[in-house]
Amino acid sequence: MDELAGEFEAERGHLLAVAQRMLGSRSEAEDAVQETWLRYSGALADPAARARVRDLRGWLTTTCSRLCLDVLRSARVRREAYPGQWLPEPVVTGLPATDGFAPDPAERAVRADQLGTALLVVLERLTPEQRVAFVLHDVFAVPFGDVAEVLAVTPEAARQLASRGRRAVHGPDAPRHTADLAEQRRVLTAFVAAVESGELDQLVRVLAPDVVSIGDAGGHFPAARRPVVGAEAAGRLLLGLFDQARRRGGLRARPVLVDGVLGWQAELPRPDGRTMRMVTSFAVHEGRITGVFNQLNPEKVGELPPLGPEAGWPPRL
Repeated sequence: MDELAGEFEAERGHLLAVAQRMLGSRSEAEDAVQETWLRYSGALADPAARARVRDLRGWLTTTCSRLCLDVLRSARVRREAYPGQWLPEPVVTGLPATDGFAPDPAERAVRADQLGTALLVVLERLTPEQRVAFVLHDVFAVPFGDVAEVLAVTPEAARQLASRGRRAVHGPDAPRHTADLAEQRRVLTAFVAAVESGELDQLVRVLAPDVVSIGDAGGHFPAARRPVVGAEAAGRLLLGLFDQARRRGGLRARPVLVDGVLGWQAELPRPDGRTMRMVTSFAVHEGRITGVFNQLNPEKVGELPPLGPEAGWPPRL
């Protein structure tokens, strides 16, 4: 059993990355990975059964993906009943010392610039089968034969499902994100300067014409019920939000990676004495911001550690 546990722990990061991309929920992803361990330890405890599995990562990925597919199918009803706009639980990590990519595919998936909150938001438009096919094949390079096994379809059907998912992800109304970390820093620095100036014209120059702003408060705080689209409309909304925060006082933030993309974790005292925590991430394409994603739901950010004394406003990007 110790040997089985060691093998599984070596794959845990990969499985968590797969499940997080499929489910958009850290807690649900961790549950799926834990259930994968239970099935793994039960099915392969016999050394003879373990010996027949030549590709352990493939076996675990298939098992975990099937569990995620079941969760996705049951999550549709919950999403439809969700109050207001929905954003995924953010995976918040510290800034890297460099902008290099680790060699492991799972670690690359967390950092790759085509991922991030923008992709997870678009993935919500897909059917569970399309989402699983796209994530497995396009993100983690799983062959269509293995994808078909997860979905219980033919390889051709799996290919078609991934293709439909790909078209949605790269559709004209999907926020684009192609910037590397250096460009993200430049654009977000300009964004903060524009917000601090209070000038709409300056902010609009940083925003893409079709920028989308989404805020997920989960019904706990006031937030727009629908995405705000367009540079001027989103710019007015953002300037208003930051003006309220400045007048209230106490806004603090630190730069972080949010699902592998530059953003910040912030705290703001509320009049009722509570502290509102927020995680903001962005999508950046061709020098402009195409998406602003504010996660305020305490059920999704409440477990983050409090900010330290080094945090302030504006954040040092």
